[in-house]
Amino acid sequence: MPSNSVYQEATIPTQWERSWQNFRANSLAMFGLWCLLALLLITINARWLAPYSAVEQVGELLMPPSWDNSGHVSFFFGTDDLGRDILSRLLIGSQLTFGYALLIAFASSIIGLLIGILAGMSSGLKSSFLNHILDTVLSIPSLLLAIIVVAYMGPGETHILFAIWLALIPRFIRAVYTAVHIEVAKDYIIAARLDGANNFYLLYNSILPNILTTITTEMTRAISVAIMDIAALGFLGLGAQAPQPEWGAMLGDSIDLIYLAPWTVTLPGLAIMFSVLVINLVGDGMRQALNAGID
Repeated sequence: MPSNSVYQEATIPTQWERSWQNFRANSLAMFGLWCLLALLLITINARWLAPYSAVEQVGELLMPPSWDNSGHVSFFFGTDDLGRDILSRLLIGSQLTFGYALLIAFASSIIGLLIGILAGMSSGLKSSFLNHILDTVLSIPSLLLAIIVVAYMGPGETHILFAIWLALIPRFIRAVYTAVHIEVAKDYIIAARLDGANNFYLLYNSILPNILTTITTEMTRAISVAIMDIAALGFLGLGAQAPQPEWGAMLGDSIDLIYLAPWTVTLPGLAIMFSVLVINLVGDGMRQALNAGID
């Protein structure tokens, strides 16, 4: 039979298990996670869930939502000024706003993580040169940088995705670069180098586990910024063009109807706010759980 010490060592939870336990104990984080999963399912299956076409007139103009006395059960969120079903436009628009934001954040995180790690583990002129370039680029707000790129390339769905992707990469590089640079200078890394450990071993076993909090924070921030930037560019008319049902574009197209048909403005705004709130709840819960798991 195994000794008590071996049995106790076998039952000690790993860092990931401790982090998951801490995450599950956070009720707000779990609420955000379930909402995020629901939002992902809606985004993936939006075209099958939408009861009507998002671009065709299917009802009367400016029909109120179904809970209003003048509304109809066939149009749960009512219709817009062209008679298009708002529920269908919100569902399909989730792919253009939330879905694209996830893709942009994931793509920018991969590039930013690779460059940030390489720069953080290097030193001398290369590291100093990259640091000065990042300082210059980061002095420009991401939305302004995206507007500059879109103004040069022209409005359009593909162009705004490329513009926001370019705007997010420098911030991810800076965060990862700073975290890795600080971690490399610590005593345990220096001791491991003297013991013969190579860069790959140090990165996989020591550095990455200790910068997961930074990666998580930047990832959730990137998704939130991408959602807001896509919506802002759509609101300004620089993003997805009519009749595409992007949430920001829906908001911009209906701003003149705020007193006549407030649901046409309120519902896209709530969709944007809800998606950003859910991402932030999950991101904060993950950061707290990882910190507690490391401790």
